[in-house]
Amino acid sequence: MTTADKQAPPRQRKIIHCDCDCFYAAIEMRDDPSLRGKPLAVGGASERRGVVATCNYEARRFGIHSAMPTASALRRCPDLIVVPPRMDVYRGVSRQVQQIFTDYTDLIEPLSLDEAYLDVSDASAFQGSATLIAQDIRQRARETLGITLSAGIAPNKFLAKIASDWEKPDGQFVIRPEQIDGFVLQLPVKKLFGVGKVTAARLHAIGVQTCADLRGFSEEALTAQFGSFGARLFQLSRGIDEREVKVERQRKSLSVENTFAQDLADLPACIERLQELHAQMLKRWQPLQSRYQVGGTFVKLKFDNFVSTTAEQSAESCELELFPGLMVQAWARHQRPVRLIGVGVRLEPRDERASDQLALPLEL
Repeated sequence: MTTADKQAPPRQRKIIHCDCDCFYAAIEMRDDPSLRGKPLAVGGASERRGVVATCNYEARRFGIHSAMPTASALRRCPDLIVVPPRMDVYRGVSRQVQQIFTDYTDLIEPLSLDEAYLDVSDASAFQGSATLIAQDIRQRARETLGITLSAGIAPNKFLAKIASDWEKPDGQFVIRPEQIDGFVLQLPVKKLFGVGKVTAARLHAIGVQTCADLRGFSEEALTAQFGSFGARLFQLSRGIDEREVKVERQRKSLSVENTFAQDLADLPACIERLQELHAQMLKRWQPLQSRYQVGGTFVKLKFDNFVSTTAEQSAESCELELFPGLMVQAWARHQRPVRLIGVGVRLEPRDERASDQLALPLEL
């Protein structure tokens, strides 16, 4: 066999998933030490139908969790302290965390304000040790920003994300290549990326509780049961995930929503709220204009019976006058009092849109 016939083994990736611990609540406790040790939630007021954005670990002992209505959280824990979110502050701290990441690698994929993937496969810090890099990141966040984060280290994104949750809060967990098989075999299928309550219930119905159970099914059998996601289940149950860390995540849309303290009784009341929501959306749209163009506009309504509907149209701008017509369409579908309104735009990358314009000048 010649040298050309020999294939080099695939490069082993080193992925870190960093996840700040109860991020919003941690910042509130940092800025107001009197909140420490007390059950705390960040979210909307109960009288305004607010929901919990996040809560600290003292609150979680009462079964409180994100997306829970604030009123329900207060019933579970009458002593719960609820503070309104300060998004500008959280975004500022998030930028500081991201700046720490850049000292180790340029391959960073933010998932939200409080979590990100880092590919440190070629990092030079700490002789390339992903474990030591994660430890250093966590120490710097604690000492310079006054918050803690947990980290998962693994050869791929799927396992790194699971690992970051293994030693929370303020911990880290490593899954080395030789440990993948043993780790994944005992993993509950509900932990697999993309498996929600419905898919988990379907898997349980066919006797699948863990990845070891899942491996009893061929790829063809899983595809027959779950469509294209069956092939994904087949791979994940073996710890396989070839996704790369994407430095730039492409946005598909931008929207703002408001849940009203009292239902809006009719269509004119809904239209009256558009100007305020539109102004909020424009504020968020400003920093994105250099990279995206508008490809469509939409209005989302949630009625008093919790049924939702969305009306949308193609558009190349997001002027206020584009939204009342969409509101009329959406409201006419159910003609009931409205508890939530959302307005938004579909986004297209500017470079992609420009190439389309050059290729198809007569259609535009």
